[in-house]
This record gives sequence, structure tokens and C-alpha cells, in this order.
Amino acid sequence: MKCTEAHIEQLSKEHYGLSVTAKMLNGYDELNYLLTDTNNKRFILKVSDENQSYPFLDAQVKIVKHLANSPISTKFQQFCINTQGEELTPIIEDGKKYYLRILSFLEGNFWIDKSNKSTDLYSELGRFMGTMDKSLHHFSHTAMHRHYTWDISTASDANEKLKYIKNHERRRIASYFLLQFDMEVLPQLHSLRHAYIHNDANDYNVMVDETTVTGLIDFGDMVYTALINNVAVACTYAMLANEDPLTAASLVVKGYHESYPLTIQELDVLYYLIAGRLCISVTQSAFNGSLDTNNEHHFITEKPAWDLLYQLIKINPIKAQDTFRKACGFEGVINEGDYSDLLKKRQKNVGRNLSIGYKDNLKIVKGALQYLYDDKGRTFVDCVNNPSHVGHCHPVVVRSMQKQIATLNTNTRYLNDTILKYAEKLTATLPSELSVCYFVNSGSEANDLAIRMSRHFTKQKDIIVLDHAYHGTSTVAMEMSPYKFDSKGGSGKMPWIHKAINPDLYRGPFKYGDENAGEKYAADVQRIIEDLDKEGKAPAVFICETLLGVGGQIPLPKDYLKTVYNHVRKAGGVCIADEVQVGFGRVGDAFWGFELQDAVPDIIVLGKPIGNGHPLAAVIVTNEIADSFNNGLEYFNTFGGNPVSMAAGLAVLEVIQEEEMQEHAKVVGNYLMNGLRGLMQKYPIISDVRGHGLFIGAEMVKDRTTMEPAIPEIDIVVEKMKEYGYLLSTDGPLHNVLKIKPPMPFNKHNADEMVAFLDVILNELKIIN
Repeated sequence: MKCTEAHIEQLSKEHYGLSVTAKMLNGYDELNYLLTDTNNKRFILKVSDENQSYPFLDAQVKIVKHLANSPISTKFQQFCINTQGEELTPIIEDGKKYYLRILSFLEGNFWIDKSNKSTDLYSELGRFMGTMDKSLHHFSHTAMHRHYTWDISTASDANEKLKYIKNHERRRIASYFLLQFDMEVLPQLHSLRHAYIHNDANDYNVMVDETTVTGLIDFGDMVYTALINNVAVACTYAMLANEDPLTAASLVVKGYHESYPLTIQELDVLYYLIAGRLCISVTQSAFNGSLDTNNEHHFITEKPAWDLLYQLIKINPIKAQDTFRKACGFEGVINEGDYSDLLKKRQKNVGRNLSIGYKDNLKIVKGALQYLYDDKGRTFVDCVNNPSHVGHCHPVVVRSMQKQIATLNTNTRYLNDTILKYAEKLTATLPSELSVCYFVNSGSEANDLAIRMSRHFTKQKDIIVLDHAYHGTSTVAMEMSPYKFDSKGGSGKMPWIHKAINPDLYRGPFKYGDENAGEKYAADVQRIIEDLDKEGKAPAVFICETLLGVGGQIPLPKDYLKTVYNHVRKAGGVCIADEVQVGFGRVGDAFWGFELQDAVPDIIVLGKPIGNGHPLAAVIVTNEIADSFNNGLEYFNTFGGNPVSMAAGLAVLEVIQEEEMQEHAKVVGNYLMNGLRGLMQKYPIISDVRGHGLFIGAEMVKDRTTMEPAIPEIDIVVEKMKEYGYLLSTDGPLHNVLKIKPPMPFNKHNADEMVAFLDVILNELKIIN
């Protein structure tokens, strides 16, 4: 139809007898006009096309009439009657049917335009919404039973629009919250109270003055759905652009509960309903962006919605649940006590030497990408759990595993496509020589198998390892882990194990700046080989991590592996690259750690990150080694390579590649190391910062000349960082290296916070000392 303001003025005169001037306003899916008559009285005219059915428009009329009998009747627009005595005016133009309706004008300011809102105003919003919903308790209209994009109960539909979010981090966060919606909310939806609700108390629909809500406009989003969804919408917009969004939401909840009591069940899903509303908003904005729409109303909340999602993922859902319950006078859910009872049970039924981190123990109850939540309502940035390589509960990995475990999980005696697909994709990331996969359940098991294969291939037994190395918990892995067998309670070095010097450019004999340090450290491996030769022996295998983890977060010197591999192969031995902690793009500059050394091993061992914490590991070998191992004795592993594990592995690879995590690790890792090096210039206690990508170590000493390890200072730093919400750990032979190996979603904001908190703690230590 003709949408000119002159035409609207003509229609107002013709159908309502009003002489007005018209001004077009913004709208989401209807045309809106401000009308002003000769007495300066104002009205709102709306034009609906065929997308707004007559029954639904009739429902809007009926609900406003119903609210005319409520205690807050003056806070809603009223319909003007046309010359036919009706609220709705059908018109036909260009062969299409439209409906006009004119409503009274409400005075007041939009919520979004009100700065410095008082706490009373947030509570008043809640009371207003509660009073309205209580007044609608006996209202019904069949047209409001509809499947609607903006109904939070349908938030799962937003999964289909995630693909329109091009930013990897944003898409990951929205996908995570939609996964949680499916897990936490959907199973309960059927048992929640349902009602006919307004469904859009947004910051452009709520009108306020200094202390009260003066009105609520636009019933175009109303729907029959879970009652708590109306609260969730109001909370969402009250939280936008708020430095303390949880407090803002709790005030709305408190006010609502005073007017119309909520149930515990409703309060317990509110956090995820708010997240669901935000996910609908950001995915819809991304979809609208793909359509090249020029309607600014389609994007009006996009930035604040994203800002709030970033705030929300930092809020422990247990804390939100506790806050909402207490706001309504219910008992909270946060554990206020200690863990003495839990520790007694653990002592009784779990191995005594299974260690627990931190002096004040943590009980972690939930994970979200790079964040961990405990039962006391605290949120932590995880900086050490590299097994959760692509992030705790990464939605792509979780959904892939859910689907597969609901379909089939069995052993590899049956043919299955998934294992073949994964083996192809995994070996495609490697040099062509490494082409045969053996799937197992842990890095320890993988190292055990790799040694077994090496010994079979070479017909030798002796193993060369690096001092301070750690390769797992199986018997063989323990035997070749100096970190374990040289420690208290260890079994000591077996005769067939030989320790080469740790190629440490900071503490070792050959330092930073020595261009030939790699070859010089490699000479110690050659020394071992020569000693073995004097005994008529040769090494079966040389094994080392391609960046040293427990050894102190140490990158290998240039040409070290290339030279060592050459020495070992000349002696008839096999070279194993332990990529358990450093593979899959973590080092940033390469996908695999050995690529940093321009060297190709004969065997690589994969573990922790391969399945994002799922018990999956692999040994990948050359055809020559695989053929040798295939000597007639069957190799079988009941659940190595099972379909669920393969689905997990495929999903992890897909996420790493599609979300460009290797590049992310490089950029963020370099950024963090620059920040740490800035602290090193400021505080002598930090004596070395080293690493690649998101595999970083910061060595701490009491004195840079003597290199005396800074103990207990480093332990104080770790405990203090935990208080600030950052989980770090220590490594190295002297236990004086800060270990930083976070899940890959760890971002620059996390890096900035970490450096800032370290700055505060190190300054306090400096003052104390």
C-alpha cells in the first residue's frame, strides 16, 4: 500500500474522522506512525499486512480490553473506535488486505532513555509485570497459541541460524547457551506454568518516569507460553548495559514475586531462559544481516545483547540460581560449608594418593568453554586444563557425542565408517609418512603401545628419555618417566632407561643466544648411543615431548629434534614424538609441535586433547612399522576406536579447523606472552617467559643471578590467582614455573585480566619482601 504520511493522514480522516498530521516511526514487522490532531493530542497508528492475521489482531484488542479492568489499566494504550464502531479497520489496496488500528498515546520516557535508574525502578518493573500477569490469569485467546520465533520456549530453533554468526567466538558462546537450554530447560518446559503473556517488555516498550513504570506498549509479540518467559524477557532488557546484570535481574524478580509469586522450579531455569532470549536475538540479527535488510530495528539490540552474553557466561549459573531464589525468600543453593564430609568419603573410597589441587579445595560442578563454575557460586578462568582442548562442553563436540551414543557404541570387530573417516582426516594433518592409526583410551596407553611397537620393530629394548620427562601412568610409561621414578616413592631408574639432559635454554649448560645449542644438547643423546654400543646394544627408541611440559614448559632449541632423530635412526632406533599436551594447533605456529623443529618422527602419540577430555588417544606410525607389528599376533582394544570416541575426535578436528583455533592460539598466546614479559621487566621474580601459542611457562626465582627457585612465592601466586578467579598451576623440576595451558577459547580479555591480577599480586609480594 501507499505508505506516505499524506496517505496515512487521508486514511485517518476517512476511517476515524481524525484530522491529523502523520510522522513515520520505526517498527520491527509493522508500519507505525505518530499522529497529532489539531489540539496537539497524539495517537499511534499501526498498519499490519497479511502476515498479521485477523484472529491475532483481534487477540490484541481482547487482551487490552481485559487489562482495562486491572489495577494498572491506565498504563496500557486503548484502541480508538473507527466510524463503523470497530477497533480494527480492514482496507484493500493493490489487491492486498491490510488492517489499520489507532491507539492512544502513553506519556513517559522509554526505559532505554532513562539513565541512572534507581533500584526501586527495577523492582517496580517486576511488580508491574507481576500485576499484569496476575490480571491475565483468566484470559485466553486461541490466536495466541502459535509457534513464534521470539517465544523463548522455541529457543532451540535458533540453532538453525547459528551459521549466520561469522565470528567464531560469538557463535561458540551462543551455541553453548543453546546447548544448555536444551539440557536444562527443555526437559522441564511441559511442567512449568503456562499463560498468555505480553512477551516483549523490552527497553523500547517499557515506559517510565523517575520512580515508576508508566506504561507498556506493543502487544505484537504476545504468545501462550511458559509464564516465567515473561519474567525472563523483562530481566533480559533490565540487564542490558548494566555493570551488575545479576543484581538488576534479581530486583525485577523480587518485585514480580511480590505481585505474583514465582515457584522454585521457575526460578531455577531463569538464567538459561535469559540466555535463550539473548541467543534468539543475536541469531536473528545475524540472519537479518544475511538478508541485507536496511531496517535498523532488526539490529537495535545486537551489540548490547552480545555484551550481555559475554557477561552472562562469566556468571556462575549456581550463583544466579541462588540469587533468584533468595530474592524471593526461598532457601539458596550455594554450599556455604566446608568439604570435610566429602573429603572423608573420598578418603574412604578413593585412592589415598590421588591428589587434590589448591589449599582450599574446589568442587567444580560445571564447565563452559574456558570457564569453570564451583558449588559456591564462583567462576574461574581455566588456565591449565589442556585436555578440554576446544573448551569445556563445546557444543559441537557434545552434540556429536550425544547423537552417536544414542545410535551405537561397540568395539572395532564390526565394520564402521566413522573410524575410517576419522583416521583419514587425522592423518591428513600429518606428513604423508605417518599414515596408520591405532586408537586407544589414554595417552598412557598410547605411549605403552608405541614402546611395544618400537621394541618389536627394532628388536631392541633400551629407551632414551629426557630427564624430568613424564609420559603417563601405565607400568611402561612410569618406567620411562623420570618425573615419577625419581620422585618420592618412585621405583628408580630401570637398567634399560637412559636419561638425556633436559635441553633447557634457561637453566641448562647451553643458553639463549647460542645458535648451536640444539646440536649441543643433542650430543648428549649421541653419548648415550655410544655408551650402549660399547655394551653391544642399541636404542629401541628415543621419546620426548615436542615441547616439554612437566620438564618446565620448555620449547626445544632449534634443530634439536632433527639432530637427535638423525643420531637415533643411524643407530637403528625409532623416534617417537609425544604430542599429548602440545598437538592440535596449541602451539599456534604449527599444528603439531614437531613441525616447529622441521623434523618428522616415526611415531606420534596423541592423548588428552584428541577427544576434548573424552578417553581417546592414538598412536600413528609409518607403514613400515605397522607392517612389522602385523606379525600374526592380533592387536585388539575393546573400546579403542569405538564409534562414540571417533565421533568425538571428528568433532574436535572439525572445531579446530572451522573455528581457526590454531591461528587464535598464535595471536592470543603471543599477546599473553608480551603481557607477561612486561611484568618480567617490572618484577625480577619473573626471570623467563617462554612458549609457543597457548603453551606458556613463566619461571619464577628469588634471585636472577643465583636462579634460586621462588618457593613458596610461586605457591602464594597460584593461590592468590585462584582468589581472583584464575586457575594456574606449577611445573618444572624445581616446581617454580607457572604453567599456562588453557582451553583454546581463552581470549585476549582473559589474558589482560590474568596479567592485571598477576601485577597486583606480584606488587604485594614485592612490598612484603
